[in-house]
Amino acid sequence: MFEFWLADENVIFSAALALMLLIGLLQAIGVGDFADGIGVDADIDGDMADASGGGLLAVFGLGRLPLLMLIVIFLAIFGIVGLSGQHLWASLTGSLMTAWIAAPVAAFASLPLTGLVARPLARIMPRDETTAVGIDTLIGRFAVVQTGNAQSGSAARARVKDMHGHTHYVMVEPDNAGQVLVEGEEILLIRRENDLFMAISRGNAHVPRLGD
Repeated sequence: MFEFWLADENVIFSAALALMLLIGLLQAIGVGDFADGIGVDADIDGDMADASGGGLLAVFGLGRLPLLMLIVIFLAIFGIVGLSGQHLWASLTGSLMTAWIAAPVAAFASLPLTGLVARPLARIMPRDETTAVGIDTLIGRFAVVQTGNAQSGSAARARVKDMHGHTHYVMVEPDNAGQVLVEGEEILLIRRENDLFMAISRGNAHVPRLGD
């Protein structure tokens, strides 16, 4: 069995299944904020769904579920379809199909199957169509500086929740020259310049806390 999975013609399918399991594991243990990152995926998928007008991209599931979940579903289906197809081909011909042919065929078959699987899941998790928000809606919301200190010309990463409670990560700089927004400080996003948010301090970064 392992020889079949690791055969040169099947490595791409086994690798897809391994990657699917790795992404699932990372999301389960919370490494890299995979779970929180779904909120950002929702924005991307929602925009793509609007641009496609519910056409071809919607058939493949884009706009129905977060992008990360669609990738996991596609990898699983691609791996299963590829290995199953290779097993069938080997039973008929006595040899495996070259990966240069098997992989495109499996990918072509997996795309509509991914959309087919996404539809019932979207009824359980209707996140993209009902809770996608524009990035400008984050203006006026409080955020927390996550990594490093933000100062003019040196942005820092901050965590902010949208109106639906989904977490987003944005880059911020202080709106006032000479001000420093320190790691762990709560800030207010007041405007956006391209991909950068300008923020002011809420003023509680250095307030003493009980036990400090």
